Amino acid sequence: MSLVLETCEKGVAHLTLNRPEALNALNEELIKDIVEALERHDKNPSIGCIVLYGTERAFVAGADIKAMLPKNFVSFQEEEMFAFEINRIETIKTPIIAAVAGYALGGGCELAMACDMIIAANNAKFGQPEITLATIPGLGGSQRLTRAVGKAKAMDLILTGRHMDAQEAEKCGLVSRIVDHTELKSEAAKMAETIASHSRPAVRIAKKAVNVAMETTLAQGLSTEKDLFASTFALEDRKEGMTAFSEKRKPKWKNS
Repeated sequence: MSLVLETCEKGVAHLTLNRPEALNALNEELIKDIVEALERHDKNPSIGCIVLYGTERAFVAGADIKAMLPKNFVSFQEEEMFAFEINRIETIKTPIIAAVAGYALGGGCELAMACDMIIAANNAKFGQPEITLATIPGLGGSQRLTRAVGKAKAMDLILTGRHMDAQEAEKCGLVSRIVDHTELKSEAAKMAETIASHSRPAVRIAKKAVNVAMETTLAQGLSTEKDLFASTFALEDRKEGMTAFSEKRKPKWKNS
């Protein structure tokens, strides 16, 4: 049984996690399949956006505790369980949307945060409950969550282990929008198709510019933005986009 179901339509790759009996809990096989699928579609010039789905009950309920139980300090130091794969997701140039319904806890929340944006169903639950197991987030949760929602909210969630509903997640900036759970797939697809309809190189440059803002000072970010903005003037699509605007017609992208 494939752990990641894949379909492509209208320039969008739709990846559905397929370990429902375990609420999509991350194990070594699943995380590797996710990253391999993302990297494969990232190299496909016909794909302009990728959407990652779980099930209505759970995006990813967490890491597989049974797989983690026998680990010790030395094995974790040597293996970096799942962390390498999660970090590889941020090297993907194609925009990735996490379409989250149900539970996105622990490793599930960390996987969603490694994507570029999160659309949440109204039944979504987010959290980093590792403290209830006498451990802490290990796949970037303490770092990405703090950057997304701020220190106070991150401390609240990580130190109490409580779950945060979709409304709170949107309010604090973790998710970009909330939709009814019955419309999650259609709304995520619509958003992805909009992104995929734009010039592919321009979208990738824009994604890079936003990501730089998370890692640098304002002065460094503004300098990088200036260079990236200038680089778009080497694109045929930039000339076509401005020409089409002037001529009041739809642009015909060459994605170059």
